[in-house]
Amino acid sequence: MTLRERLQAELAAAVKGGDVRRRDTLRMAWNAVYNAEKAARRPLTEDEVVAALARELKTRRETVEAVRAGGREDLAREEEARIAILAEFLPQPLSEAELDALVEAAIAETGARTRRDLGRVMAVLAPRTRGRADGRLVSERVARALAAREAAEATAEAHSTPSEETVGGR
Repeated sequence: MTLRERLQAELAAAVKGGDVRRRDTLRMAWNAVYNAEKAARRPLTEDEVVAALARELKTRRETVEAVRAGGREDLAREEEARIAILAEFLPQPLSEAELDALVEAAIAETGARTRRDLGRVMAVLAPRTRGRADGRLVSERVARALAAREAAEATAEAHSTPSEETVGGR
């Protein structure tokens, strides 16, 4: 069963079961997938469905932050419940160690050495982490890893080049 079919089946079950929150959340998710299909003018691939659901999840997380900032804890709890429902349809989130391993592998694969290479690394990493890690978090991890690599290379280079005193024969 594809993710799209599973979403449809779960929506039908929520409608029949009278679970209003689940029904409304799944309708919102289904509409996001449907609208993405209309925009693409074709059925979405499994990865594209995951991406559409991940965008909805991200929107819900941003909403939680906004309503908490506005002092509306009741609305924040409601959105968190919706997040939990959407999360059922997405792949398991990456652990810290798994994300770090993927970042290191992508850096090695692209031969990235400086922070200017962030885009190349993200181009490789984004499809591997889509729906499993927040893109902003992934980007921060890549930037941190590249900065550390750049600093280590600069330190190694500083220690390996002879100083002016030894070059002049003094």
